Amino acid sequence: MSSLTAPSSPARLAGHALVEALVAQGVKTCFGVPGESYLAVLDGFHEHREQIRFIACRQEGGAAFMAEAQGKLGPTPGVCFVTRGPGATNAAIGVHTAFQDSTPMLLFVGQVAGEQRDREAFQEIDYRQMFGPGTLGLAKWAAEVHSADRLPEYVARAFHTALQGRPGPVVLALPEDMLSSMTSASVLPRVQPVHAWPTPDALARLRSLLAGARRPLVIAGGSGWDAQAARALQRFAEAWQLPVACGFRFQDTFDNRHPLYAGDVGIGVNPRLAARIRAADLIIALGVRLGEMTTGGYTLLAPPRPAQKLVHIHAGPEELGRVYAADLLMQASMACAAPALASLAAPSSIPWAEHTAAAMADYEANLVAPAVAPLDLAVVVGTLQRLLPEDSIYTNGAGNFSGWLHRYCRYPGLQHHGRTQLAPTSGAMGYGLPAAVGAALLQPERWVVNIAGDGDFLMTGQELATATGYGARKLISVVVDNGSYGTIRMHQEREYPGRVSGSELFNPDFAALARAYGWRAEFVDRSEGFEPALQRAIDAGQPTLLHLKLDAEVSTSRTTLTAIRNAAAQRA
Repeated sequence: MSSLTAPSSPARLAGHALVEALVAQGVKTCFGVPGESYLAVLDGFHEHREQIRFIACRQEGGAAFMAEAQGKLGPTPGVCFVTRGPGATNAAIGVHTAFQDSTPMLLFVGQVAGEQRDREAFQEIDYRQMFGPGTLGLAKWAAEVHSADRLPEYVARAFHTALQGRPGPVVLALPEDMLSSMTSASVLPRVQPVHAWPTPDALARLRSLLAGARRPLVIAGGSGWDAQAARALQRFAEAWQLPVACGFRFQDTFDNRHPLYAGDVGIGVNPRLAARIRAADLIIALGVRLGEMTTGGYTLLAPPRPAQKLVHIHAGPEELGRVYAADLLMQASMACAAPALASLAAPSSIPWAEHTAAAMADYEANLVAPAVAPLDLAVVVGTLQRLLPEDSIYTNGAGNFSGWLHRYCRYPGLQHHGRTQLAPTSGAMGYGLPAAVGAALLQPERWVVNIAGDGDFLMTGQELATATGYGARKLISVVVDNGSYGTIRMHQEREYPGRVSGSELFNPDFAALARAYGWRAEFVDRSEGFEPALQRAIDAGQPTLLHLKLDAEVSTSRTTLTAIRNAAAQRA
């Protein structure tokens, strides 16, 4: 045998070889909904059950959200298995979330047998077209594996693609006859992504821009961060006394308790922070895509040439210059960019010290909550943070309810405990509960709290059964029930005041529903009732749902439906 030829392995089912390839990549847990199109893979999970587990979920959207959360938590990409047709279409929401959140994830889709292709066989879809890779597609790469002998090659490439540059999702379609055929192909070694460092010239240019600034500000976020990079970002900010804001739903990138923290930039941004960004003379965007939410609908930084000087540092070359003509573009991964920035020598005196102190003061002022009766969600968030450990993970889906979590939760930087915020920048409803279930199963030593709206929760509420079935313990779901799709109602009152249509909800008894799934549950309708209910949940040692009843009038952490309606009427 030639020295260039990879050694072969004993012949086994391709489905077994696929599971072996996942084990070789360090994957210990996969999520999915079983299907007849990949029975050989399910048998592979049974064969290697001591090394890897398959979590059977109740719907593919929930399974994909769990895998997306797994990719955020690391250390490997998230992995999800679904069957063809409806399985893949249900899972697409998780793939889209992974794409917009730049989360490394693999979706494996069972496919019709090769001899049946292109006849519109039962549940047949061309997944290469459906997930259409591209800058506005659903996945970074989508392929179909026809040869069992090449399956390890495809798997290794999928991991490379998911992790390399701007991380993201990859989709592999697996014909069932290929999976049930025999192969002697060996699995490939674990993938290690290649990191790009900033060039010395670019760093010198950045230092020059900083030296000429008077009102600089860092916006940090995105994926690809690790503890070392987060610590390096903190050293850079401290050396230069830079105010640091975090991009939309990446609030755990920088320690929110640090005196240089300026707040988060996203939906419901602190108006003072928004004004500070507009008035800045230098913005250093570190790891963030500068998408619609982080730029306030492309108004905080106006494309294509913002008024502020702009330095954009990102791992994906396709993101640089995509929207903004920046003064300095640097392609670098966060694992390299942050330490490089930390190496920049700061001047002996910093001219923007008062600017930085004012940014922190603005953030702390934003934490002062107006009293709301009878149930105050600011009190709820504060109580959660006071009673639960610092390393607790908070998850949410989409809806106005999440605004209280974003505004009042103070996330420790990921250098302390890893990710503590799991939330979809894609705005996907239903994300929070499956993400929490996945996190609780992946990291059972940590507490996980899901904050969900009533509409948000019922999109994936059946995953309560997954938590029960697989023994989750330190898991709390707080369901905020205001009887409406609150965000849509808010927009209706703003655009068509008093004309409510389609945004009202008929809800079940959420506490009774949770008990039917084997959870503990309590109903809370007053602020003073939340702390004892939470303490009982902590003491119980089993998953608990806390059903909170909120008046629909309380629209956001800043305003009410009446105020929105009156403002709209005045404009008319």
